Amino acid sequence: MSSLLEVKVPDIGDFKDVPVIGIEVSPGDTVKAEDPLVTLESDKATMEVPSPAAGVVKEIKLKIGDKVAEGTLVLLLETADAGAATVPAAAEIPPSPPLRPEEVPVGQKGGLDASPAIPPPFAKGGPGGISPAAIAAPPAPMEIAAAVEGGHRAHASPSVRRFARELGVDVSQVKGSGPKGRILQQDVQNFVKQALAQPRGAAPAAGGGAGLDLLPWPQVDFAKFGPVEAKPLSRIKKISGANLARNWVMIPHVTQFDEADITDLEALRVRINKENEKSGVKLTMLAFLIKAAVAALKKFPDFNASLDGENLVYKQYFHIGFAADTPNGLVVPVIRDADKKGVIEIAKEMGELSAKAREGKLGPAQMQGGCFSISSLGGIGGTAFTPIINAPEVAILGVSKSQTKPVWDGKAFQPRLMVPLSLSYDHRVIDGAQAARFAAYLAQVLADMRRVLL
Repeated sequence: MSSLLEVKVPDIGDFKDVPVIGIEVSPGDTVKAEDPLVTLESDKATMEVPSPAAGVVKEIKLKIGDKVAEGTLVLLLETADAGAATVPAAAEIPPSPPLRPEEVPVGQKGGLDASPAIPPPFAKGGPGGISPAAIAAPPAPMEIAAAVEGGHRAHASPSVRRFARELGVDVSQVKGSGPKGRILQQDVQNFVKQALAQPRGAAPAAGGGAGLDLLPWPQVDFAKFGPVEAKPLSRIKKISGANLARNWVMIPHVTQFDEADITDLEALRVRINKENEKSGVKLTMLAFLIKAAVAALKKFPDFNASLDGENLVYKQYFHIGFAADTPNGLVVPVIRDADKKGVIEIAKEMGELSAKAREGKLGPAQMQGGCFSISSLGGIGGTAFTPIINAPEVAILGVSKSQTKPVWDGKAFQPRLMVPLSLSYDHRVIDGAQAARFAAYLAQVLADMRRVLL
């Protein structure tokens, strides 16, 4: 005996006219109870409609882009016996947690435009060497579950779809390794890694960039506008450019901005330098920043970790990288075991590594193993910037030029030397609250370095 069960949209709260962004089954598919049937996405949450019973899908009553509400007919399900028809079709399913502002995909109603689109260099032959068809621009909600060749649809959970959108990947091009070909987060990561590993091609032709839904890379004869001079990129810029491109695409960046009062710390730095004039070692603020960063990493170990597939690897050592400016481009030497070294020792090692970097004599071992990086532009200027995370690290600290500002002490405004901090972090590992606490604690340590003793 069998019977047809009408599966309807269950209680989804007060949402109305919710678009269907994914149909997870096809007519003839056999499903189990709680298997996802369709995926809905409101302007606040993404949710799946599960099957209320086991059976065979007979007819689908919706298509991608349809607007639904509670009680809308989803599909007809042939169950094994009449008893299955008594299973409540409208069992309540909890919606996914509301997206934080920084998680809202570009173009989604009520969202932000902060998420970066993939820049033109990812066209075929650009610095990243990615084929135009390999990575697509972030799809609109109705396009997310687009059919691939053969009429099969991409099966992926809402969290995986959101992850793919953040990387600009069309899930219909990703081969799933999960049950029934379901796409896992690791599949999306592997897809991007394979695309980035493709050999670099020639400059894109006139029709290039279609896979990115972008105009082709401009082919301009600059000489017709005036005198020009072409210089090849340095080896460092070629290597770092490809790495930066990969990190920007594969890591969902968010940047937390804060300020630290370094009035007392600067006075201490000047005093120590005066006391050690004959030693030849000059303390910079960066040496104190490295020591303060170690204290913050110890208090917030998620920042001293790295993603390895679905595992988070927590490091028991504290190697801090710092961006060094050289004539050929930026490199990142690493101060190893910074937790075991004093500020003067760190400053001395920084000077030695920076000199080797300028001379092009840094060895690979001196640029590997970093847990956390610091990019300081304080000696140049600026008020804030968004540093790009140095994978496989999960965070990086940017430091801009300090300025004396009036700060209210509860009774009057006092002149205080304030340094801007820009903390970029991997949102897959660290959430906004963690980042705010890390930045606030780091500011406290810089305001009173005695905290590193606690």
